[in-house]
Amino acid sequence: MKTLPKQGVRNVLIVGGGTAGWLTAAFLARQLGTGADENAVRITLVESKEIGIIGVGEGTFPSIRGTLATIGIDEARFIRECDATFKQGIHFQHWVREPGMPGADHYFHPFSLPSQRPGGPELLPYWLQGGAPAGVGFAAAATMQKRVADAAHAPKRPSDADFMGPLNYAYHFDAGKFATLLATHAKSLGVQHVLATVERVELDDRGAIGAVHTREAGALTAELYIDCTGFRAALIGEALGTSFRNINDVLFVDRALAMQVPYERPDAPIPSYTISTAHEAGWTWDIGLHQRRGIGYVYSSRHTDDARAEQVLRNYIGPASKDLHPRQLKLNVGYRDVHWVKNCVAVGLSGGFLEPLESSGIGLIETAAYLISYLFPHDGDMEPVARTYNEMMKARYERIVDFVKLHYCLTQRKDSRFWTDNTDPASIPQTLQDKLAMWRHRAPHRMDFVVDYEMYPPSSWQYVLYGMEYPTDLYANARTLPRMEEARKEFAMIAQMSQRALADLPPHRAMVEHLAQRGQRKSA
Repeated sequence: MKTLPKQGVRNVLIVGGGTAGWLTAAFLARQLGTGADENAVRITLVESKEIGIIGVGEGTFPSIRGTLATIGIDEARFIRECDATFKQGIHFQHWVREPGMPGADHYFHPFSLPSQRPGGPELLPYWLQGGAPAGVGFAAAATMQKRVADAAHAPKRPSDADFMGPLNYAYHFDAGKFATLLATHAKSLGVQHVLATVERVELDDRGAIGAVHTREAGALTAELYIDCTGFRAALIGEALGTSFRNINDVLFVDRALAMQVPYERPDAPIPSYTISTAHEAGWTWDIGLHQRRGIGYVYSSRHTDDARAEQVLRNYIGPASKDLHPRQLKLNVGYRDVHWVKNCVAVGLSGGFLEPLESSGIGLIETAAYLISYLFPHDGDMEPVARTYNEMMKARYERIVDFVKLHYCLTQRKDSRFWTDNTDPASIPQTLQDKLAMWRHRAPHRMDFVVDYEMYPPSSWQYVLYGMEYPTDLYANARTLPRMEEARKEFAMIAQMSQRALADLPPHRAMVEHLAQRGQRKSA
């Protein structure tokens, strides 16, 4: 039987806007090219003006810098138009133990890698064996970043090039403003924009997407459809019926309350990290943007009720919350086993959501856009592309679940059922249990991770593992750790260089305002 040739992919329809839709559109336009000639890929995004975006103020992972550079948005413009600030990591407050208990009340997950000079020793084993000064956590001992971030200094200087700096960093920004910037930029790259409400999705005789029918623009067709319709998952879920794996037996939080809180004064210092504070049934995020703070409480509806959750949030914010009204979000925590089905691929919330603790949401959008562009089925043969895409995305979700659960399952808190339930082995994936079993007698190593499946590098696991005070009983003697004196000198050098960095790096707010003003001059 003769096989008919597959139709090449020349038209891509992205259904839904927001960060997922517009970032994907801009990335594909930049990587695939758009234009009128017959070989160009035509990218169209359809969105309804009646549907708002879910984002309430976003944190990101350092990969966002490469993404912004790739799509062609300069850093100053991004800072100015998105009310953005720098994020050097996450400050975890009261995650290890409840307030008032003896011991450290916080730890830090920095984005900079542990220091290791060429030919020098890896510092973690020597830190575990007491090579650093007593009481100094791994993040503070092995990097300059904790001291810099604690002092609310920036990770870069005015003289540093876009997306470059002495310390690794990501951003905080206003999600609505970011989506607007992405839309403007994507359209400048040739993405076609259709304002219309999708009313139904038509399947063809193969069970693939045949057309998307809209109220205002009629039927829209393409060879490849990208579902960015959020939790609704209008294409991948409602039309194609792909199953959703709920993981609320592992990650318990399923609600969020969010407020936008003004600064007490216009020149208030801006924290250079996300502040994550653990509470009785979840945790609060506290994100400093240029003009305001974004604060929210992520919690488990099985361990508290909405009224109590709002009280916890207001208690955290204090008097500034008096006249503010929180926005409530219901979170569908989980992911699809299959993200690419026939001629449809899910990106963003339509594919999954794993709570905002380590800012995986936008990172997963970046991963999806990257994979779609580099695996792009120009000849129309989607089956091998879909298999590869599905394997990589599913593995990445699984690895993120393990990493996020790591923060919860090592807690020493016993002040509420939320925390004790999180330490129940029944709630810990076997893959994570296996890692923790191995790490009882050795530190995490890059060989424990398949890089292409991981969002977070081995150092991130190390910072969290030992920030949560995991007891690795490292087997060591003079033969296995022969460079202790070198390691001690390196720890001392890092502490010394941290003081120099504080003198060299400007206050965070000053750096943000410098870039915002530079962006203003460019747009004038």
